[in-house]
Amino acid sequence: MALINLKINGEEKSLEVDGQTPLLWALRDHLEMTGTKFGCGIAQCGACTVMLDGAAARSCTIPVEAVEGVEITTIEGLSPDNSHPLQKAWLNMNVPQCGYCQSGMLMSAAALLKENPNPTDEDIDGAIDNICRCGTYLRVRAAIHQAAKSGA
Repeated sequence: MALINLKINGEEKSLEVDGQTPLLWALRDHLEMTGTKFGCGIAQCGACTVMLDGAAARSCTIPVEAVEGVEITTIEGLSPDNSHPLQKAWLNMNVPQCGYCQSGMLMSAAALLKENPNPTDEDIDGAIDNICRCGTYLRVRAAIHQAAKSGA
C-alpha cells in the first residue's frame, strides 16, 4: 500500500492503495466517483475515459501511481450542474439511449474540443473511438458540432 496524492477535478485527494491499482478502480471504489464506468478492462471500449492533463485517456489500464501530479478530470468535473456546452448539446440532441458509454464519450469529446475547437466530421470520427452499443454516433457527432458552435 502507498499513499497516493491525486489532483482530481481541481481538488487534492489522497488515498492509501496499491500503486498498481487501475485509476478507474481508485476513482470508483476508493473515492466513490462512479461516473466513470467499467466496460472492457482492456482500454478498448472507452467507457472509462477521463482526461489527464486535458487529453483523453482510458483509466482502466493506467496505474494510479502513474498519475500523481497529473490533472485528472472526470465526468463529475466537467460541470457540477450539467451546464457544460457538451452536456447541454448531448441532452438537446437526445444522444443517450442506454447511457452506459456516455460519460466516456463526453470526456473524449471534451478532450477533442480542448485540442480542436472547430472539428470536422473526420476529426470527430478520428477522436471518438469509444464504443456505443446503441449506435448513437451520428447524434454524438451532431452534439459535438453544436457544442463547438456554442464555444465549448
